[in-house]
Amino acid sequence: METVAVVGKPVKRKEDPRFIQGLGRYLDDIVLPRMAYLALVRSPYAHARVRAIRTDAALAIPGVLAVITGEDLEKAGLAWMPTLAGDRQMVLATGKVLFQYQEVAAVVAETREAAYDGAHAVEVEYEPLPVVVDPFAALRPDAPVLREDREQKTNHIWHWEVGDREGTEAALRSAEVVVKQDVRFQRVHPAPLEPCGCIADYNRGTGRLTLYVTSQAPHAHRTLLSMVAGIPEHLIRVVSPDVGGGFGNKVPVYPGYVCAVVASLKLGRPVKWVETRTENLTTTHFARDYHMTAEIAATRDGRVRALRVKTIADHGAFDAQANPSRYPAGLFSICTGSYDFPVAFAEVDAVYTNKAPGGVAYRCSFRVTEASYLIERTMDVLAAELGMDPAELRRKNFVRPEQFPYRSALGWTYDSGNYAAALDLALEMIGYADLRREQAEKRRRGELMGIGISSFTEIVGAGPSHSFDIAGIKMFDSCEIRVHPTGKVLARLGTRHQGQGHETTFAQVIAHELGVPVEDVIVEEGDTDTAPYGLGTYASRSTPTAGGAAALAGRRVREKARKIAAHLLECGEDDLEWVDGRFQVRGAPGRSVGMKEVAFAAYTNPPPGVEPGLEAVFYYDPPNLTFPFGTYVCVVDIDKGTSEVKVRRFVAVDDCGTVINPMIVEGQIHGGLTEGYGIAFMQEIAYDENGNCLSGNFTEYLVPTAVEAPRWETARTVTPSPHHPIGAKGVGESPNVGSPAAFVNAVVDALSPLGVRHIDMPITREKVWRILRAHGITG
Repeated sequence: METVAVVGKPVKRKEDPRFIQGLGRYLDDIVLPRMAYLALVRSPYAHARVRAIRTDAALAIPGVLAVITGEDLEKAGLAWMPTLAGDRQMVLATGKVLFQYQEVAAVVAETREAAYDGAHAVEVEYEPLPVVVDPFAALRPDAPVLREDREQKTNHIWHWEVGDREGTEAALRSAEVVVKQDVRFQRVHPAPLEPCGCIADYNRGTGRLTLYVTSQAPHAHRTLLSMVAGIPEHLIRVVSPDVGGGFGNKVPVYPGYVCAVVASLKLGRPVKWVETRTENLTTTHFARDYHMTAEIAATRDGRVRALRVKTIADHGAFDAQANPSRYPAGLFSICTGSYDFPVAFAEVDAVYTNKAPGGVAYRCSFRVTEASYLIERTMDVLAAELGMDPAELRRKNFVRPEQFPYRSALGWTYDSGNYAAALDLALEMIGYADLRREQAEKRRRGELMGIGISSFTEIVGAGPSHSFDIAGIKMFDSCEIRVHPTGKVLARLGTRHQGQGHETTFAQVIAHELGVPVEDVIVEEGDTDTAPYGLGTYASRSTPTAGGAAALAGRRVREKARKIAAHLLECGEDDLEWVDGRFQVRGAPGRSVGMKEVAFAAYTNPPPGVEPGLEAVFYYDPPNLTFPFGTYVCVVDIDKGTSEVKVRRFVAVDDCGTVINPMIVEGQIHGGLTEGYGIAFMQEIAYDENGNCLSGNFTEYLVPTAVEAPRWETARTVTPSPHHPIGAKGVGESPNVGSPAAFVNAVVDALSPLGVRHIDMPITREKVWRILRAHGITG
């Protein structure tokens, strides 16, 4: 294998051999001596007083070791835990429950079966209370106050705004054309195939706690666990084994983790908790649930002049975004998208309801998917109002390449982009002009065919620290590189993959910087005792942050290696060139050494004044986020008899800057598009008026398989990020961000001859059927 120029090559994934042989080590594969099991008692009510909890029957079941209640935790000061951004959440219910399936008690037993039997035997006396599941109803003066623990006795959590309110309102008043559209992005769930779980193992002899946990951010979990449990951080080890999917769902700390830790401290033995699928869908962090209204002011020839956005965010019972000054409605202020709006204003109001808490992420930088969906839907509404082709409207309003770095009307500085190039390539691939002619012919015959476009701009990296942080933690990441005497490399990073291919991608970056074969680089993540402190993997931040750390740590190693190479070649450091992964004397290419020779000398014959060894650590705090982008085009046909929407073609053109491994990028795009398809057509975490969750399993919350997923056609343009060490931007979440609008725009376009202007997701067959029947179309 080449020792240089490995960035950009489709290197086979190094981690796959163990996975395809069934040799991965996931949380539930771990069995420790004397391990007990934990099950949680959950509320059947969405809102109710807890009048009494009786545990005698549960404790009488053979094998049950303990029952823990909120009252027990309250005595120990553990009844509440912080959320990611400043609110607090009950670990076990005290006083009342606020959503269906909320955690009320924990039962620990010798076996998993006994734990569940014990949980069923716990008797809880509830007094039902009025339920509020509509965030608009929750804001009414007569609505019941859900969070009685707060000083503010309303269901309003916070108000956040950004932009020029007065300038935007003036532009809207004077505009030649104004369109307004209400858009809801429904509540959805990441639904990783592996649910959440942990094993807490407290060693009374050493005073150390080891927590094996399905974590996307092991170091952050260690810090939060120390804050909650009061255990000194140096006595906590967090290990994240192989993780079977995360998509943001495995970033938070859940009550089950805290209960397992408390149980292990109480019993002095390991305690395992693994949730069921229903528990995962009904209690762990959801995404979206944004009720948005957008207004665009424009000229009659299609130039956008202003954007105003108002949003109500349903955050459930406990808020994952309680401090908007640190965590400004996620990154929703990217809602100007790819377009050069002279002025804009956006505001968000967060609201408590009797639903499961969360709202952090689902394969997107926080709230970017909602923002992208909103602007791409509304641009189509504007195109329809103007009678303009949606592709031409987008092209007319794109931020131009010469405007970068571009500061948006809402304050973000986009690093680089060529939006028109991505659009043009997508239109060429799909055969756009021919499709429009075909569509016109079909419409004359009464057939329903639609073409949808989404030209999105993503924002990824969860940094820099001066503009974005969680609970005051800087959003850097880290890499430690050790080159052994034989030239083999061990790299440890603060991220944690859940299928993204880090063991390959980061190895390629390091191999590129050090001039060694990719197979000579081992990448380790997920153990806080060995990896340098990092903030984990979410928001497409691995490549923008940890990838940058890996490149710069490699360069730091190479700086020291240069000194040793100069010693070996008996020349000055300035006389050396780095060519094809080797140090060679300038003008004398025959005199050269590679990293293998340098590494051996580093441990056996270092130059005078140079300490032995060859290793480095780099903490990379990026100067700005990165802004990948793309254009997606979807073609659909609708069967008037069955109301089925058939995705005929889908072309995705992405630009994620420098591509490290095109095969892995391709896989990430396919996966993200498939999830976007599920969101557009299948998925919603729905509730009835009593707060009962109607989407608690995979028969009700559908996950697309290879049978349902369309065939994806992909391509890319390359616009490197000017501030990233290798120009990379991140891509794993872009297809989930950009694709829902393309699907919906296509369906609305197909139904536009019927006067349809908008349809909220998910676009089920029933919704289409009702639209067709309302217009007298029966087949």
